[in-house]
Amino acid sequence: QLQLVESGGGSVQAGASLRLSCAASGRTLGTYTMGWFRQAPGKEREFLGRIVWSFGGIFYADSVKGRFAISRDNAKDTMYLQMNSLKPEDSAVYYCNALRVITTTQGEHNDEYWGQGTQVTVSS
Repeated sequence: QLQLVESGGGSVQAGASLRLSCAASGRTLGTYTMGWFRQAPGKEREFLGRIVWSFGGIFYADSVKGRFAISRDNAKDTMYLQMNSLKPEDSAVYYCNALRVITTTQGEHNDEYWGQGTQVTVSS
């Protein structure tokens, strides 16, 4: 089992920055793609970006490209989300995710884990 623990959320003013962390334990991350998502009240969970842990390739959703940045510390098995120029509409619970596809003789299935989430509140 892979455990994911987010931290770094809080309440900030618009324009501020925050850095979220996602610490993984229980398994090595080499075969996983790690991602950040958020969910605001009454809205669906929104994809923000992902990093392929094996080679570090990063992809961002258009909604956060240029303001948010994903990074990692391999030695600590930790992923980060640097959020700059925060807006009130960025207020949400932020989650990290680990996903890999396992192929067996019976077919493919997802091996997926979520953290518990960390609250980010941005006031105007």
